[in-house]
Amino acid sequence: MVPFVTAGYVPSTTAVASSLPLTALLGLLPLVLFFVLLGVFKVPTHWCAVASLVTALLVAVFGFNMPADLSLLSATQGAAFGFLPILYIVIMAVWIYNLTERSGRSEDVRTVFSVMGKGDQRVQALLIGFCFCGLLEGLAGFGAPVAIACAMLLAIGIPPVKAALIAMVGNALNVGFGAMAIPVATVAQLGDSTPEIVASTMGRITPFFLVWVPILLLAIYDGIRGVKQCWPPALVAGIGMAGGHFVASNYVSYTLTAVFASLLSFILVALFMQIWSPTTPESQKSEEAPEKLTVSRTVLGLMPYWLVIVIFGIAKLWTIGVDVPAWLASTDIHIEWPGLYGNLLDGSGAVSENPVFNLQWLSSPGTMLLLTGLVVSIAYGVFDSDGKFPFSFSAGIRTLGRTFYDLRITILTIAVIMALAYVMNFSGQTVAIGTWLAGAGASFAFLSPILGWIGTAVTGSATSAAALFANLQATAASAAHLSPQLLLAANEIGGGIGKIMSPQNLAIAATAIKEPGSEATLLRKAAPYSISFVVILGVIVLLASRGTLGFVIAS
Repeated sequence: MVPFVTAGYVPSTTAVASSLPLTALLGLLPLVLFFVLLGVFKVPTHWCAVASLVTALLVAVFGFNMPADLSLLSATQGAAFGFLPILYIVIMAVWIYNLTERSGRSEDVRTVFSVMGKGDQRVQALLIGFCFCGLLEGLAGFGAPVAIACAMLLAIGIPPVKAALIAMVGNALNVGFGAMAIPVATVAQLGDSTPEIVASTMGRITPFFLVWVPILLLAIYDGIRGVKQCWPPALVAGIGMAGGHFVASNYVSYTLTAVFASLLSFILVALFMQIWSPTTPESQKSEEAPEKLTVSRTVLGLMPYWLVIVIFGIAKLWTIGVDVPAWLASTDIHIEWPGLYGNLLDGSGAVSENPVFNLQWLSSPGTMLLLTGLVVSIAYGVFDSDGKFPFSFSAGIRTLGRTFYDLRITILTIAVIMALAYVMNFSGQTVAIGTWLAGAGASFAFLSPILGWIGTAVTGSATSAAALFANLQATAASAAHLSPQLLLAANEIGGGIGKIMSPQNLAIAATAIKEPGSEATLLRKAAPYSISFVVILGVIVLLASRGTLGFVIAS
């Protein structure tokens, strides 16, 4: 008989035959089904999401004994989160890119980056997919960096699938410090630690990856040839990002880690290109501009992107006279999800705060992108560069309407994926998986990053991965005599790596490169990088826990 609400629901990690392993394996079923349908059978992403959501609902009701109405209500809250803020951000980010295309100024954007990269698209890919994407991650997060970076890479002529891979892989190590390091603050608070210590530990681990990730991006784009011909600027980019992570997280401000490191990396590469020139084959040369750009055309062409940085910078950092971040946050509306709040309990029997929906309207990155798009539409309508780029504000609004229409399948897909994530989370499926892994004793140090990896792969958010597993990581650390800050740091770095193959991230990237339905291709190509990264991270954490790399643990 299907259970309905009679009392509060407490998720159980031993719901199936009183067995944790069986419960965890059943909890994995919806996620395994999604990736098998997508990666093996190449089923369209939205149907994969629908099938997995139905499976998760059935598992929640019949496997975890969650009342059917609470299961459905969990799905509705997840879908709402899919719309606000995630889809809000994605739609606005794609609109901004479409404005540059619709206005005709995308050619000027290509020319500007061609000049910076001395005509080599591989160097341009590093500047955008690694440095600029990391900067946006530090400021905004929530899907905006990959969406914008993919669009920009596409605009300069990078093949669509490679553009998506460069952005997703290049962004991964900054995700844990994304959106002014919200994931760090979350995991530290829920793991009974301090964010400064967790961030400091993270900033000593991420450089192990960051110094060579740009080299990997070259290989993704142009194979061995790209590495041989462009490794110097890639090395500069990696050293700049790695050094920036270490310095900012340990000595400046952990909230600015991704911003500081990305700016440092970008500046160092730009300066290095003043004294070094690549050997560029014809196939990797940017198209030469038919005419020399004026300063005004350069400023207007790049306006959507530099204005994004200005607006996000003010919204996230401005505290002189008016504390803008605090004021924006004060406009958030916290909604106790009807029918769910009060009926969902945590392990101690207390009312869970998870069914509180945070409606961000002014503080949402989507609103900042909307403001950017409106200002750009006005500017492009007023300044047409001597008639070369005729445009109007109304054309900008029509472009927004067209963007909504073009993204209709993506809107469905992401809403259903987030509904799936919430059902798995609220029913206890995700926690059961994590608790099972946490039973590995001292060797859990190797598995610790996999928890964050799974959490973000399911939810698409490193912050959500922190909320899911922070307490579990801290408890496991205490039981196995491991460093809590090490495991909390591993959770968030692993979460960033998991985002590479998160269904939500795949859908965002596929949309940004204007190839909806390419998620299966992206998954097959991206999964090896994500899996390899998390295995390497597990080895690093294991060695650190045993004292071999003890210096990475901050105190």
